[in-house]
Amino acid sequence: MFRLWCKIITKNKIQDDKVIELDNNTLGIDDKIHAALEIFCRDFDLEKPMWFEKNTKELSQISKTTFRDDQFIESVWFDYLEIVLIDDGKKKA
Repeated sequence: MFRLWCKIITKNKIQDDKVIELDNNTLGIDDKIHAALEIFCRDFDLEKPMWFEKNTKELSQISKTTFRDDQFIESVWFDYLEIVLIDDGKKKA
């Protein structure tokens, strides 16, 4: 089971969060991440942020990344959106 924890942060406090679970083995890891992020944004009435190279790098290195206000076209009411990869859906040995 693939799980992604999405958190809306303001002044270093979690304002809202949700764990998105996907059980679709036909999607690759990148597609699962983008699908989960899209679900979160839809549920919280946010536009999907722009994905930069830094997001790919952070996610592969530390399993989390942040989206600041400059990655949203519309202004946002929070400081940043953070996503954390809890479970990539791969079976553990």
